[in-house]
Amino acid sequence: MRQGYPRAGAGMRIGLLGGSFDPPHAGHVHISRQALARLGLDRVWWLVSPGNPLKPDAPAALARRMAACRALVAHPRIEVTDIEARLGTRYTADTIAAVQARYPGVRFVWLMGADNMAGFHAWVRWREIMARVPVAVTPRPGWQIAAGLSPSARIHARDRLAAEEAGRLAGMAPPVWVMLPGAMVALSSTALRAQGRWRR
Repeated sequence: MRQGYPRAGAGMRIGLLGGSFDPPHAGHVHISRQALARLGLDRVWWLVSPGNPLKPDAPAALARRMAACRALVAHPRIEVTDIEARLGTRYTADTIAAVQARYPGVRFVWLMGADNMAGFHAWVRWREIMARVPVAVTPRPGWQIAAGLSPSARIHARDRLAAEEAGRLAGMAPPVWVMLPGAMVALSSTALRAQGRWRR
């Protein structure tokens, strides 16, 4: 059963981790905990998407993915939400605009893995995303160099915050982004599906 919209008050710092979560895994939990600690966030919201516009194949049913996420997460400051389905948004730029309108005064930070940063320039209206919210890039095995050399990283080279300043990110005006250091978890939803550990 779907829950309502998550609650948030003005002044709160909330990280948004979007994705299909098809399936969710310990790597999602790891980067969420990392973001909470390094960025000084009050909450991390998992935005379980109805579907990914960049992927040709449909994910498992939303209700099943939501249930799997809730079964995995046991952290009081990580919240699983189907807010994109409720808002009727599909693209990240639209989702961010909608949550900013719905939660005035909340400081949102977009969280993405280094693998996503490497291809960020292919996202719909990615420049608008950078203009709307600070962005934190979490480490992913084998993707750090590609992320740092990506077109979006080069275009916004002057807006990059030093890793040791990451705690300031949520309070800064965009465009600003940071590449977080730290331990990595070599898990991916794609690999779990390939291994037969999650069937759609």
